[in-house]
Amino acid sequence: MDRLTQIEVFVKTAELRSLSRAAEALGMSNAAASRHLAALEERLSARLIERNTRRLWLTEAGQEFYQRSGTLLTELAEAEEAVNEHTLAPQGLLRVTSSLSFATIYLAPMLPQFRKLYPKLNVHIAVANRYLDFIEAGIDVAIRTRLHEPDTNIIVRRLGRMRRVLAASPAYLEEHGRPREPADLTRHDMLVYNLAQDPFSLRLTKGDAERTVRITGALDCNDGQVIRQAALSGLGILIQPLYIVQDDLASGRLVAVMQDWQLPMLTMNIAYQNRERLPAKIRVFTDYLVNYVRQASSAGIWSA
Repeated sequence: MDRLTQIEVFVKTAELRSLSRAAEALGMSNAAASRHLAALEERLSARLIERNTRRLWLTEAGQEFYQRSGTLLTELAEAEEAVNEHTLAPQGLLRVTSSLSFATIYLAPMLPQFRKLYPKLNVHIAVANRYLDFIEAGIDVAIRTRLHEPDTNIIVRRLGRMRRVLAASPAYLEEHGRPREPADLTRHDMLVYNLAQDPFSLRLTKGDAERTVRITGALDCNDGQVIRQAALSGLGILIQPLYIVQDDLASGRLVAVMQDWQLPMLTMNIAYQNRERLPAKIRVFTDYLVNYVRQASSAGIWSA
C-alpha cells in the first residue's frame, strides 16, 4: 500500500477532524481511507487517531507525526510546484486567513478575477479575528495588523497603513450632537472593537497636542462588521479603520467626526512562512492582493 497516500489520508484527516471529509477531499471512499489509516498505524506500531461517534482527536504520537508529516507534504508540493513553475500556472490549495471585514471587503471580491488568471489554484479562507498558528492551522498566507511575528520564521510584508476614524450615523448625531473635543467622547455612546490594544483608551493627537480619553462602550465586540452595522443603525460612534467604512462615508450613511484629531495609524501586513524558495502560489496571490487592494479602495486611504 502506498506510503505517501497513507500519510496524505492521515494529514487530511487531522486537518479536517473527520475521516469521511478527508476521504471526500482526496477523492476516495470512506472504506479506502480507513484502510490507509489503519495500514499507517500498523506500520508505525502506534495509535495516531482516537475517535468516537461525536469527535476525532490526535494522540500524542499523532500530534508529533502530524507536525512532521505535514511539513514533509508541504515540501513535496513545493518541489513539484518548482518543477512546474515555468508554466506560470500555480495549482493546488492556498490557505489564507484574515478578519471577516478584510475577507468581505477585499478577498471575496477579488477571487473571481484571480481564479480566471489561475484556474488550477483553489483558495480556502479561514475567517478569524484572532491570529491562527501557521503550522497548526496549515496557513499559507495571513493578513494581520500586528507589526511583528513571534516566530522568526515568518516573513512580514507591509500591505499599507491607514487612518482610524470616528464616525456615526446622521440620525445618531442629530439626536446626540457632535463631539468636538476628546473629552466629549466620554459623554457619547461608543462602539468599541475589543480586540484592539487597550480598546477603552483612546489616544488622540492634533498638531503638538495629545489627549488620552477613557471611554465606555454602549457596545463592545470582536468583529468590525458588527460594530459597523450597529453604527449604521444609530447605536453610537464607532472607531474603525477607514477601509471598513469607506463606502459608508462616501454615501453619507456614516459621518466622520473630530477629523482634526488623529488616532494612531493602523498597519496591515501580509505574513507567510520563510522558505528557501517562495511557492509560486503565495507569490502570485500576494502580488495580486497588493495591487487589488489599491485599486478597490477609495483614493488616498492607504499609505505605503
